[in-house]
Amino acid sequence: AALALALLAGCGAPREAAMPAAEPEPAPTVEIEPATIDELRHVVVAGGARVVLLNVWATWCVPCREEFPDLMRLRREYRERGLRLVLISTDIDSQIPAARRFLAEQGVDFLTYLKQDADMPFIDSLDARWSGALPATLLYDGAGRQLWFHEGRTAYDTLKTRIEAALVAASEPAP
Repeated sequence: AALALALLAGCGAPREAAMPAAEPEPAPTVEIEPATIDELRHVVVAGGARVVLLNVWATWCVPCREEFPDLMRLRREYRERGLRLVLISTDIDSQIPAARRFLAEQGVDFLTYLKQDADMPFIDSLDARWSGALPATLLYDGAGRQLWFHEGRTAYDTLKTRIEAALVAASEPAP
């Protein structure tokens, strides 16, 4: 009853000027930079990373979209230990706005790359075993040596095991 009286008591009070509705914050701008295979090789070996997880994906690829939260989780969990996540979109130019939206929804706040090479030279340059199916995931050591390749969606536990093994190997003294 006291609540009802309190609500009714406010009915006759003059209303204060309505506050304008807050405008929704714009979606963060995700930077997508065109890159050739040669430029991507330089990204893989750029200083600072002990291990590089490279993922080739597209917005229209359902397994890519399903796998993405795991990639971002792994980045958060292993970034401080030396993991760099490199994302390469194979979307076409007209799909870049959709790619930016998707990346923003996934919390990507780092530079992402857009494949520029023709399909087969790009595919063959990354790994001759790759059929071109998406997603494709490659793991490199800090010197850019490929440690592992997988085509198709990869389970979180598989990626975690591979990353942990690579980080351990990176910690061991060279023979």
